[in-house]
Amino acid sequence: MSNSSYALTMLIAGIGIPMLAALNAQLGRTIGAPAAASVVLFGVAFFSALAVSLITGIKPVVLVTAAPCHLLFAGVLIAFYVLSITWIAPHFGVGNAVFFVLLGQLISAAAIDHFGLFGAQQSALTWIRAMGIATMAAGVFLTQVAGRS
Repeated sequence: MSNSSYALTMLIAGIGIPMLAALNAQLGRTIGAPAAASVVLFGVAFFSALAVSLITGIKPVVLVTAAPCHLLFAGVLIAFYVLSITWIAPHFGVGNAVFFVLLGQLISAAAIDHFGLFGAQQSALTWIRAMGIATMAAGVFLTQVAGRS
C-alpha cells in the first residue's frame, strides 16, 4: 500500500470513531445499559475481525501464543475507550467526549513517537512538530468553542 492509501484508510477510521461513539451511546441508552451495549459492540467487532482473519487465512489464536502477554493490554485500552465513550457521550456530548479523546491521542502519539515506545518508529518531538500538534489541538478546541455559540 502507498502512503496515500494508509492516510485514506486512517482518515476513514477517524471518521468512524465519532460514529462509533454516537451509535454505541444510543444503543446503551436504548437498551438502558451502556456496559451491555459495549459487550454487543465487542461481539460484533470480534466476529468481524474473525471473518477477516478466516478470509485471509490467518489463525490469530495460533499467532498470539508467541507474543508477550503485556501486548494484550491493548484490549484493556480499547475496552476502556468503548465503555467510557458509551457511558459519557450521552451526558457530555459526542463532540466534547471525542475532543478529549483527540487531545489524549495527540499527547500520547507524540510521546510514543518521540521515545519510540512499544516498538514504534522513533520521531523526535521537535519544536516544529510540537507547534503542529499544538495547532491541531487548538483547532480541535476551536471546533468545540464554535459549536457552543
